[in-house]
Amino acid sequence: MKYRQVGKSGLRVSELSLGSWLTYGNTVEDNLAEKIIDTAYECGINSFDTANGYNLGAAERVLGKALKKYDRSSLVVASKIFFPMGEGPNDRGLSRKHLTEQMDSILKRLDMDYIDILYCHRFDETVPLYETLRTLDDFVRKGKVLYLGISEWSAAQIVQAIALEDKYLLDRIVVSQPLFNLLNRQLEKEVLPTCQSFGIGQMVFSPLGMGMLTGKYKRNLPPPEGSRVTHPDIGYWMRDDYFSDINFDKVEKLQKIADRHGLSMVELSLAWVLATPGISSAIIGASKPEQIIANVKSVDIALSKEILEEIDLAVETP
Repeated sequence: MKYRQVGKSGLRVSELSLGSWLTYGNTVEDNLAEKIIDTAYECGINSFDTANGYNLGAAERVLGKALKKYDRSSLVVASKIFFPMGEGPNDRGLSRKHLTEQMDSILKRLDMDYIDILYCHRFDETVPLYETLRTLDDFVRKGKVLYLGISEWSAAQIVQAIALEDKYLLDRIVVSQPLFNLLNRQLEKEVLPTCQSFGIGQMVFSPLGMGMLTGKYKRNLPPPEGSRVTHPDIGYWMRDDYFSDINFDKVEKLQKIADRHGLSMVELSLAWVLATPGISSAIIGASKPEQIIANVKSVDIALSKEILEEIDLAVETP
């Protein structure tokens, strides 16, 4: 495993992080989840990502229990706050009340004294930004959180936040967690260059396009039995976001490039993400230990300039 700085902060994370969205506390049985987490740790992954909203805290409980056997200083654990955790009017968002109550609940579920990264899971238009940023700064000062992050914020929102942090001498956001993969490169337009100008690193989610970039889904063929797209509760996300003729065209072109260079689609896709300037880590998901082992191979692959140009042409939208 290789490690990178998170932006201009002093924090170092493995090039691959293990996420828990749609898996732990949800579609993956707890004992299997622990085996997957153990495999990741044994492969050198030190960065583990979760959120309070992942099955209403169940993912945090599973992750915390699995990580308990390891030296806390060897782990980088991240969680997020924003999405509803109840039916009450204050059970969501980035208000001081909701952030404070959920921060304490997150630490209890993970059974930890602090977390390394806390993300604002989305931007909250209903709460004064200063209120949110001041509360996050309080968490850092109290030792509950070491580093601050945001997820899926626009470039303008990030600029606004940095301006307030600098004006009031608040602890700065150092990491962003956006969607980024070969089929969705929106990050490159505004958010990535904005973050680079402020020294904010990127820990990107869905680098394999929810499995579309593994090559296992074929045009006009039924998806493999037991794959994510067949799940009755979450499969529609995959179909809505990725199943299109344009994306199948791109995947078929990418498969040919991977075959020519002796790579799997997983290796090609993850190596491409890691070759993008400004990326600190790619957050992978796994429902089997073998998937971790296959994904980890990508960190040793250096794509040449020529291969990167081939890839750009393959995913260029007509």
